[in-house]
Amino acid sequence: MAQAQGLGKKYIKAFFKGFFIAVPVTVTFLDRVACVARVEGASMQPSLNPGGRQASDVVLLNHWSIRNYDVQRGDIVSLV
Repeated sequence: MAQAQGLGKKYIKAFFKGFFIAVPVTVTFLDRVACVARVEGASMQPSLNPGGRQASDVVLLNHWSIRNYDVQRGDIVSLV
């Protein structure tokens, strides 16, 4: 029984250690490199949401290109 409690504490400690490492890394990645966004509505048709369907498209927003001023004609830019 004591061995099982020690094993449980070991797993809890490993979980929190991983959690406190993964959260800052994930937040930094989403802020600096890329993030995922949903496109809904008719504003981007026919490129996104073709045919007027009700489902939303999912796109990857590349933050890295904006920071390096690597925007070209034909690129889709998202403003918040």
